[in-house]
Amino acid sequence: MPTSFTVVPVEPQGEDQGPAERDGQRQEEEEGGVRERGSGAAPEASVGVLCAGEWGCLARHRRPPVTCGEAAAGGAGAEEDGERERGSGDGIARESSPFINSAEMDRGNMYEGKNMALFEEEMDSNPMVSSLLNKLANYTNLTQGVVEHEADEDSKRKEVKVPRMGTFIGVYLPCLQNILGVILFLRLTWIVGTAGVLESFIIVFMCCACTMLTAISMSAIATNGVVPAGGSYYMISRSLGPEFGGAVGLCFYLGTTFAGAMYILGTIEILLTYISPSAAIFKAEEVGEETEAMLNNMRVYGTCIVILMAVVVFVGVKYVNKLALVFLACVILSIIAIYAGVIKTAFDPPDFPICLLGNRTLSKRSFDICAKFTESNNETKTTTLWRLFCDSSLLNATCDDYFSLNNVTEIQGIPGIMSGVLTDNLWSTYSEKGSIVEKKDQPSVAGSEETKMGGLPYVLTDIMTYFTMLVGIYFPSVTGIMAGSNRSGDLKDAQKSIPTGTILAISTTSFIYLSCIVLFGACIEGVILRDKFGEAVNQNLVVGTLAWPSPWVIVIGSFFSTCGAGLQSLTGAPRLLQAIARDGIVPFIQVFGHGKANGEPTWALLLTAGICEIGILIASLDSVAPILSMFFLMCYMFVNLACAVQTLLRTPNWRPRFKYYHWTLSFLGMSLCLALMFICSWYYALIAMVIAGCIYKYIEYRGARERKRMGDGIRGLSLNAARYALLRVEDGPPHTKNWRPQLLVLLNLDSEQLVKHPRLLSFTSQLKAGKGLTIVGSVLQGIYLDKCTETQKAEENVKALMGVEKTKGFCQIVVSPNFRDGISYLISVSWLGGMKHNTVLMAWPQSWKQTENRFSWKNFVDTVRETTAAQQALLVAKNIDLFPTNQERFTEGNIDVWWIVHDGGMLMLLPFLLRQHKVWRKCKMRIFTVAQMDDNSIQMKKDLQMFLYHLRLNAEVEVVEMFENDISAFTYEKTLMMEQRSQMLKQMQLSKNEREREIQRITDESRGSVRRKSCSSAQSIGQDTQALLISDYQEEEVAGHSTG
Repeated sequence: MPTSFTVVPVEPQGEDQGPAERDGQRQEEEEGGVRERGSGAAPEASVGVLCAGEWGCLARHRRPPVTCGEAAAGGAGAEEDGERERGSGDGIARESSPFINSAEMDRGNMYEGKNMALFEEEMDSNPMVSSLLNKLANYTNLTQGVVEHEADEDSKRKEVKVPRMGTFIGVYLPCLQNILGVILFLRLTWIVGTAGVLESFIIVFMCCACTMLTAISMSAIATNGVVPAGGSYYMISRSLGPEFGGAVGLCFYLGTTFAGAMYILGTIEILLTYISPSAAIFKAEEVGEETEAMLNNMRVYGTCIVILMAVVVFVGVKYVNKLALVFLACVILSIIAIYAGVIKTAFDPPDFPICLLGNRTLSKRSFDICAKFTESNNETKTTTLWRLFCDSSLLNATCDDYFSLNNVTEIQGIPGIMSGVLTDNLWSTYSEKGSIVEKKDQPSVAGSEETKMGGLPYVLTDIMTYFTMLVGIYFPSVTGIMAGSNRSGDLKDAQKSIPTGTILAISTTSFIYLSCIVLFGACIEGVILRDKFGEAVNQNLVVGTLAWPSPWVIVIGSFFSTCGAGLQSLTGAPRLLQAIARDGIVPFIQVFGHGKANGEPTWALLLTAGICEIGILIASLDSVAPILSMFFLMCYMFVNLACAVQTLLRTPNWRPRFKYYHWTLSFLGMSLCLALMFICSWYYALIAMVIAGCIYKYIEYRGARERKRMGDGIRGLSLNAARYALLRVEDGPPHTKNWRPQLLVLLNLDSEQLVKHPRLLSFTSQLKAGKGLTIVGSVLQGIYLDKCTETQKAEENVKALMGVEKTKGFCQIVVSPNFRDGISYLISVSWLGGMKHNTVLMAWPQSWKQTENRFSWKNFVDTVRETTAAQQALLVAKNIDLFPTNQERFTEGNIDVWWIVHDGGMLMLLPFLLRQHKVWRKCKMRIFTVAQMDDNSIQMKKDLQMFLYHLRLNAEVEVVEMFENDISAFTYEKTLMMEQRSQMLKQMQLSKNEREREIQRITDESRGSVRRKSCSSAQSIGQDTQALLISDYQEEEVAGHSTG
């Protein structure tokens, strides 16, 4: 006997296909196609073949077209886990599945020529050197969507099949290039000098830990399916839903755009500060205006560069692509130059003297000689420095008090790694804006406090510094970890390359950052580290002073690196916006999904350039960096949340190839991202959350239809929460405090499956106001196999009408051989656990008198009996088509309640609920009750008013006196007379058992008197209802009947 069974998806036989079909499919598979795996989408066709051990397969056939009434085996949860391949020659389909390894035949050649490779998949052919050079020549740091557009634009040239990229070229180098950037070259030394080595180490470690945890979560999501162009947006939208995906995707787009502005500002700062200071348009006319002049230069040059870069991207991204290897080489050479300079300082430190006045650092922009005077031919001459602090060049001139009391000394700015300066740079030195950069252990004599420092050549701090601010400035230097996942379609083996390359790139850059912190603190003097713009070292880039062989290696390398990063941001951000716009979940940005004929996002590029210009107008790199930190942190936070939610839900679709993840790591990463947001800037964090929240609610309001095809994890989380809540809801009658009408609305449909009385749903929404349970049901007569299409159409029509009438609830269409059984099904089984209806709402059967509907009245009577048997209340709306719509507003009027039958307050509650809706809000409530001629009407009115007072209801009370003969026996039996009601109210002070016995005694006496006075026995509920129908023309427009 067979011991195991396997269901294998099978393609049609080769003989069932024409030659053209087979050749076309074979060519398609040879060229390779990216097919999204693990996205949750069911395959279009699934043919099952049952195989057992050595018995072989029982059947192989084409799957017939699926109709509404047929069942498809295994179609709902099956997924395409492998692409099918065909052999050549025999016409027999060759299977490729998770159970069959199609590569076993080539196992012998797998390791040939790979013993020298850093990453084995890079060296897949000989010669190895030429293969590596060929791939480096084709290196690109652009996303796969950009490459597709470029290929389309250049389709006229000879097509050459570019080999798929591996881990090193496709993931590792792009991530390395995106992470290492402007902050490393322009701000890391300043952060080390300000925060100290220890606190800087903490800042870098927190940020790197955040990105490492995010990379683990991202690797799990990215290896659960192919991530197309859009990167993080697709990850989050397909995991947490379109609302979260759209909100975080737009925030990530804004972060990428502001990152472009930051890179451009860094480019201008390098140009105007270190390469060509004379190119500045605005000059400082007075002392203290240098900062404002620099900001204006930033704005002018930044605007020009934004326009230039936008034109380059618009003309063709292939030009950006051709420079990708140059930008990468600049980054790598700059890093090598820094480490080479550190090694050189151990035996030959560079000569960068610093001039100190006392313990204050002096800027060498205004003088050359670091001395007060010089000796020449036995003659003492004052220097330029003297004239800066004194009113004349004479030795007896009046000088600054601090200048007179302290000596001018000169020390080495880079004493070397063996100098022991590390101990001086361990601790932080935070300062206020405009403070003088001072050396701590240098002797100094304090001068007069009234001495003005304006115009004196001191090195001053340009902003106030503190720990949290430095975190916000530094964090953008660790972003760029999604460069590999954004290009998964271009990778040879994305399931392996993305986790390996991304985590190795983060590990490498983390090592570089952490080691640079220690090395900067061990090699460079503290006052130079805190000198942000290198004023004390002849306007040299601070990290450049450490580099070997020349500072220009860092200056030129960082210039091209930041320029290239800005171009890549302006290239990637429009395509991210285009991906979101084409998804259609945010209607007001759909225009940005259009572009040139080859797909280039022209309109998105214009918007990106405009937003980037906002960052340029801010003009300060230190102010722009925290803004984009917020958006990147929010994106990373939701990537971690997406991984955690999918892991905890344990959905069958969640099968990532990357196994080294855990939901605790994802939650830790999410918490760290949230903490860093508020550490960087709590008000920026709140603003970013408000922006994301507004986008979320907008998408939820306008674009929720896309949820049907995304299959997000939030829906699964909601199902789990609903299940948990239903299990905790007690299955029994609710407490009086929690009671409210849980409606089952019975609708009648016409021959076109349209609702006959739409106002019934209007009345439902007015009565419920979105609270409690609402089930809208209807019955179709027939067999479900025959009525499947009609059932789907009816359900669509009812749901559409519920949306129009804003009725929040569930739709239930029942197919039954007869109407009565269908109503019974709805009343008895249309509930789940504790979520059970207690009230049935239906329309009055208007056509019950007509001969062709002679069973209409019987169906109504049977519905009353079914409701009574289920111990539920019944609301019957007569002339429902005359009821107000949700758009109408009553400015005045009354809601009259004829309280003839004592129902425990049900009739009192209905007008109260109606008055909560804006249609009935301005109406007054009136209570009418019936008394016999010999009753005390005045006392009865007072008692009823007291009863309403205890119920906390405001209503007018009217007592209508009637003769006993005008009151039916049924009403007389069910209604307590005046004296009996008064007695019942008085008994409320008794204990529970005594109260129940007294009420029962009064009821028995009342029924006994009814039997003596009545000429016939009491009618049954069904007979009373029939009598009610016969006297239809005498009744009021709305009849309500309730049973409890």
